[in-house]
Amino acid sequence: MSDTAAGEQRRTEGPSAEQQTAAPAAATGLAAFPFLQEVFDTLRRGDVGLATGILVILTLLILPMPPMMLDAFLAVSIIFSVMILMTGLFIQRPLEFSSFPTVLLIATMLRLGLNISSTRLILANGHEGTAAAGNVIQSFGNLVMGGNFVIGIIVFAILVIVNFVVITKGSGRIAEVAARFTLDAMPGKQMAIDADLSAGLIDEAEAKSRRKALEDESAFFGAMDGASKFVRGDAIAGLLITFINILGGIFIGVAQMELTFTEAANNYTLLTIGDGLVSQIPALIVSTAAGLLVSKAGVHGAADKALTSQFTGYPKALGMSAAVMMILALLPGMPMVPFFGLAGLAGYLAFSVGSKKKKEAAKAEMVKAVEAAPKPPPEPPITDALKMDELRIELGYALLPLINGKATGDNDVLTEQIKALRRQIAGDMGVIMPPVRILDNIQLGANDYVIKVKEVEAGRGVLYPNHFMVMDPAGGQVKLPGTHTTEPTFGLPATWVEAQYREDASLRGYTVVDPATVLSTHLTETIKGNISELLTYGDVQKLLKELKGEQAKLVEDLIPSQITVSGVQRVLQTLLGERISVRDLGTILEGVSEATGMTRNTDTIAEHVRTRLGRQICAANLAPGGYLPLIALSPKWEQAFLESIIGEGDDRQLAMQPSKLQEFVGSVRDAFEHAAQQGEVPVLLTSPQTRPFVRSIVERFRAHTTIMSQAEVHPRIKLKTIGSI
Repeated sequence: MSDTAAGEQRRTEGPSAEQQTAAPAAATGLAAFPFLQEVFDTLRRGDVGLATGILVILTLLILPMPPMMLDAFLAVSIIFSVMILMTGLFIQRPLEFSSFPTVLLIATMLRLGLNISSTRLILANGHEGTAAAGNVIQSFGNLVMGGNFVIGIIVFAILVIVNFVVITKGSGRIAEVAARFTLDAMPGKQMAIDADLSAGLIDEAEAKSRRKALEDESAFFGAMDGASKFVRGDAIAGLLITFINILGGIFIGVAQMELTFTEAANNYTLLTIGDGLVSQIPALIVSTAAGLLVSKAGVHGAADKALTSQFTGYPKALGMSAAVMMILALLPGMPMVPFFGLAGLAGYLAFSVGSKKKKEAAKAEMVKAVEAAPKPPPEPPITDALKMDELRIELGYALLPLINGKATGDNDVLTEQIKALRRQIAGDMGVIMPPVRILDNIQLGANDYVIKVKEVEAGRGVLYPNHFMVMDPAGGQVKLPGTHTTEPTFGLPATWVEAQYREDASLRGYTVVDPATVLSTHLTETIKGNISELLTYGDVQKLLKELKGEQAKLVEDLIPSQITVSGVQRVLQTLLGERISVRDLGTILEGVSEATGMTRNTDTIAEHVRTRLGRQICAANLAPGGYLPLIALSPKWEQAFLESIIGEGDDRQLAMQPSKLQEFVGSVRDAFEHAAQQGEVPVLLTSPQTRPFVRSIVERFRAHTTIMSQAEVHPRIKLKTIGSI
C-alpha cells in the first residue's frame, strides 16, 4: 500500500483516542498549561463549583473589589433574583422547588457581600463623584432620584417598608403556620397511608413514595419557616447599611475630604440610595418569590393557570366588577376612558366565560342523558343456554296468586311453604335440596302446573285458587258439590270445593287441603322420589367439609386412599334412592371404611352401610304401636332367587324365568293388599344375599315399599309378622 493511500485511510478512520482526550483541552486553550487545565476541569464539577461560589461570596465580605467587578456581581444578583421569581411562578407544586431555602440563603449572602463591598467603595471614593462605586449604582441613583436626593430617600424608604412590613412579614407568617400545620398533620397522614396499604388500595412502592413526599413536605415547610427569617434580616440589614452609608459618607466628605455639606450630601446620598436600590430590588423580588411559594401550598399547577381558572370560574363576579367600573366612570370628575375600557373588558370576559360555562353544562347534561337513557339489554352469552334448573315449577296464569299473595285467608303462600320444605328435607334426609325456580308458563292451562326435575317433567296437576281439595280418608268419593278430580301425589279420589263448603267438609271428617299445600305436598314427594339424582358431587364435598373433629380425620383417612368422593356420592345416592336419611354421615363413612377393605363395588358397600344404619331404618318403619310389621319372604322364594343369581362377585345378576317373576309379583301384591286391609304398612324382609335383587323387582310396581334384610333388623326392635310370600 502506498503512503498516499495510507494517509487517506487514516483520514477516514477519524481521530484517535489521544486526540479525543485532548480535544476539550484544546478547546479551552489550556492544553499547554496542564495545571490550569486540571483546575478548569475541577471547577466544572457541580459540587466544587458551588463550594467555590460560596467562598467567593464570603470573600466579598473581606476583600475590596474594583467598581467594574462590582458591576458584574450586581448584574448577577439581579438576574439571580429574577430566575428565582420565574421558577416560583412556573412550578406545579412547592416541593418542586425544595431547594428554595438554600437558594434564599445564598442570594441573601450574595447581596450582603455586595452591600459591604459597595459600602467600602462609597466611603473610600465617594468624594471623587457619583461613579465611585460603579455604573450600576450610579444609574440606579440617577434614575430614581432625578437630581433630588430627597425623592431618592423617600422612594427607598417606601421600598423598604413594602419589603419589610408587607411581603416579608406576610410570607414569614404563612411559612410559620404551614410548618406548624404540616407537622401536626403528619401522624394522621402516616396512619392514612398505612390504612390504605393494609386495605390493599396501594402497594408497597406507592406507600414508600407517599411517605417520602410527606417527609419532604414537612422538611420543606420547616425550612421555609426558618428561611423567612433570612429575608427579614436582609431587609433590616439593608436599611441599617443605607443609614450608615449616608451619615458616614457625609462625615467623611465634610470632615476629611473638605467638601461642602451640599456636595457631600449629593454625592454620598446618590451613591447610597443607588446602592440601596440595587440591593433592595433583588431582595424585593426574592421576597415576592418566597411569598408565592409558601402561599401556593394548596394550589396545584402553574400560577397563571391556577389564577386564570379560579378568576374565570364565576362569570357573575366579572359581571359585577364591570358594573362597578361603569358606575365609577359616570361619577363627576372621573376619567371615563380607563374605567369604560376596564368595564368593557370585564363585561366581555363575563359574557364569554358565561357562554362557555353554559355550553359545558349543556354538554354535560347531554352526556348524562345519554348515559341515563335506557339501553337495550345485553344479549346473554350463549353459555346461559347450557344452565339447567335442577328443580322448577311452572304455573298457569291463574295460579300466580299462589306466589304473589295469599290465595286463601289463613295459609302461607307457596314460596313460604317451599322455604319450610327445604328445612324439612334437610332434617329428614340429611341433604339440602337445591333452590326451586318458579316460572309462569302461558302454554299451560290456566290452572295447570308442572314440576320438573332437571328440566324433565316429574309431576303434573291442576289447582283451583280460592278452592279447597277435599278427600275421604276411606278412599271413597266425596259427596259435596264441586269438581271431582284425582289427588296428584298419591292418586286418591278428591274434589275441589268452594270456600263456603270448607266447614261442612271438616264436620263430615273429610281431609281439607288448600291449593298451596297440595302443590307443596306433590313437590315433597317428587323431591323424595328423585333426591338421589339431585345429590351432586359439589353437595357431597360440602357435606364432607362440614364434618368436624374425629369425623374430619376419618374423611382424611378414607378419601382418596380407600374411596373417591364420587364413590361416596354413589353410596349416598343408593341410600337416598330407598329414602334412607344420610344425616348420620359419620356412621355411613365408618361403614364405607369397613366395606372398602372387602370390595370396591359401591352397591355392595351400600348394602354393608345399611346394616350399620339398622336402628335408623327400623325406626323409620315402625308402626304406631311401636313394633316393626313384617312380611317375610318364604324359604321357597329365597331358594328360587338364590338359584337364579348368576355370575360371581360384583358381576352377579338375576336371571329368573318370566313366569316365576309374574308369580312373585302377584304374590307380593296379594300379601301387601291383605296387610293394607288390616291397617298395616309392613316391610318386606329377605336375606342379605337376595335383598338387592328383590328390591330391583319390587320397586318397579311398589316404589314406596321398604325392603329390608335380616341383617338390618335391630335386636331390640319388636317384630310383628303380618304374613309371608
